[in-house]
This record gives sequence, C-alpha cells and structure tokens, in this order.
Amino acid sequence: MTQATKATVDWDPNKKQWHVRVQIGEEVIKRPLPKAAQDANEDSLRSQAVATAKDEGYTVDPSTVAIVR
Repeated sequence: MTQATKATVDWDPNKKQWHVRVQIGEEVIKRPLPKAAQDANEDSLRSQAVATAKDEGYTVDPSTVAIVR
C-alpha cells in the first residue's frame, strides 16, 4: 500500500456528518463517515480515518490524522 501524506477529519455542518480527507501528494480523496456521531471521540475518528484510507488502498499513521472540530 502507498503511504498517504496526511489525513484530516472534519465536521460538515451542512450535511451533519464527519468527512475524512486523505492526501497523497497532490491528490485528495474525500469520503464521508456516516456512522460517526457528532460527539465522537478523537480516537474513534482517527481509527475510522485509518480504516477509510486502508479501504482506498493507502496507509495512514494514526498520529498524523488531524481532527478539526
């Protein structure tokens, strides 16, 4: 698997759900996290971001996942 540059999880108030953005160089993949509650803890959001990246064929170091509330 290819190593992603970084990942960011942020809350979209319009859609009322979390989104993860996985950046691989200049490419950015954005996916929703529909099962995550608005008040989800950071560890849960990080693990879901890592799992989403893995589903897309990329690896992400959990310590590099940024949570934007």
